[in-house]
Amino acid sequence: MTAYCSLLTAYCLLLTVLSAQQAAEARAKVLRMGVGSKARVEVRLRDDSKLKGYVSAASDDSFTVTDSKTGASQAVSYAEVAEMKKSGGGLSTRTKLFIGAAAAAGAIITWIIVKPALCDGGAQTRGIC
Repeated sequence: MTAYCSLLTAYCLLLTVLSAQQAAEARAKVLRMGVGSKARVEVRLRDDSKLKGYVSAASDDSFTVTDSKTGASQAVSYAEVAEMKKSGGGLSTRTKLFIGAAAAAGAIITWIIVKPALCDGGAQTRGIC
């Protein structure tokens, strides 16, 4: 019975340490991202609820997530955070279109410049000519 109690105590201590580490990581992420409408986050809490919005305020023991659509704010303790990631980190559709157009233009310009150099005015009949 004593071994069981000590094992249970060690497990509880481990959970406390891990919880403190997760809270410290969440606090560091909030400090790194900053505060304002550009600090978009997705937060999963320990009770498996999810929050999505931006960090509108931050303090030593909690931060506030404001939903962009509804404007509703919710204060979240760093200890409640299970996972936190930056929201909207991907490229926008407009940026993808610009990258695609630049790649296509580069391919066309390369073809216009390289083909005459390789084909020697049409004298060669092999390859891409």
